[in-house]
Amino acid sequence: MSARLDTLTSWHSDWSGLRVAVLGLSMTGFSAADTLTELGAEVLVLSEGASDEYARLVPVIGARLELGPLTDVPDALREFAPEVVIASPGFPPSHPLIQWTRESGIALWGDVELAWRVRDKVVRADGEPAEWVLITGTNGKTTTTQLTATLLQAGGLRAAPCGNIGVPVLDAVRDPGGFDVLVVELSSHQLWYIGQSETAGQLVPHSAVCLNLADDHLVWHGSADAYREAKSFVYRHTKVACVYNKADVATRRMVEEADVTEGARAIGFDLGTPGPSDLGIVDGILVDRAFHDDRRNSALELTTVTDLRAVGLDAPHIVQNILAAAALARSLGVEPAAIRDALQGFSLDAHRIQVVAEHRGIRWVDDSKATNPHAAASSLRAYPGAVWVVGGDLKGVDLGDLVAEAGRTAGAAIVIGVDREPVLSAFQRHASQVPVFEVIPGETGDVMDRVVELATGIIVGEGTVLLAPAAASFDQFSSYADRGERFAQAVRAWIEQSGS
Repeated sequence: MSARLDTLTSWHSDWSGLRVAVLGLSMTGFSAADTLTELGAEVLVLSEGASDEYARLVPVIGARLELGPLTDVPDALREFAPEVVIASPGFPPSHPLIQWTRESGIALWGDVELAWRVRDKVVRADGEPAEWVLITGTNGKTTTTQLTATLLQAGGLRAAPCGNIGVPVLDAVRDPGGFDVLVVELSSHQLWYIGQSETAGQLVPHSAVCLNLADDHLVWHGSADAYREAKSFVYRHTKVACVYNKADVATRRMVEEADVTEGARAIGFDLGTPGPSDLGIVDGILVDRAFHDDRRNSALELTTVTDLRAVGLDAPHIVQNILAAAALARSLGVEPAAIRDALQGFSLDAHRIQVVAEHRGIRWVDDSKATNPHAAASSLRAYPGAVWVVGGDLKGVDLGDLVAEAGRTAGAAIVIGVDREPVLSAFQRHASQVPVFEVIPGETGDVMDRVVELATGIIVGEGTVLLAPAAASFDQFSSYADRGERFAQAVRAWIEQSGS
């Protein structure tokens, strides 16, 4: 690798003429190409496809675009002889272009490492770039990222949620308004690329959290161990607070094994009574015993479960997210009163434990975002006895453990999707006492209309219907949001038909 790369640790470094290949032309790939051309680098973008807008803009910004199959290393890439390859997170380690890059000894970055290197484009009043707070986990990342940014803003800090949440980190770094803190949501894919960083480009976050860990994206990473290792990079070099989930031993071990900056503290959170370096709950009160001068003898009140219930934030896994976000905010000096007030005005995104309606004693809850077993288990624990709407594209995931551990408390199950047989089999093996109903595509018309019809026939008196599919949506819907919206539409149609 070029020794020159070790000098490229600032927006003001000499990037001119650096040959960089950017793999992929989605939002992330374009932000990388746009940044690099602004810096004066020579940029080649390779992608199998591109939107008309991005394809038009790439030559406008001064980069070169090559579209076509990437199942083998294109001649254009070999001839370009890049000094750095920056890959979009969709490219797995097994991809031929990633393997060629590593075997050729070419530096391999993700967009997050590039953003870290040029983070000083816009600085704070004290002349320093924004602090970074990193957030990952199998589930709850986006909610916790939004919560953390909201709490930091309530504390008077200019904070921007970015990264895997939908705003490329490079866009936040280049925002001319500048920020005090970037709250960076990171997927395991992005973290794997961070793990490839050499010394000069390694992130040094102010604080970081891994919310939880359950098997996911195993095909991309190749194994559960590789997935766990990627997640663990979130804590590397953390300066102040390594926040972890006391109820998830994997996150504790990540912190114990992390190579952190000297002086960084391990800060635990869970729904139980907190120790002197933890956040937790005492008699229905969320408290901080970590960022408190007298933490061995007392605690600071943040909010109450009752107050959270009033604004729809009392589901146990949402409370865990709140505690994690509060820990990150407290690590940056946000006062408890600001946290309490901010939570009163916070609302979850659509399709995340969203109460669609309550009518004739039935509560309809849309958690279409629960696209894997871990997320669905959290929803089921929040609504024991619910009629559970489950199924979709399982992507090879076995729901046996989910049904055995959480599904057996369901009042009934309505199975949807193309992969119904494995779901039906899981109930037969692990929860045969649960009444199971099946929506068969092609025989029942609209899937969600049939779900509502079945659910209203199942519930006698009062009850909850919970859409927590534990599966991807692309078998029958365009996205998890489309699936959730169709569920809500079917509920609203039933309410109109049934009257008051």
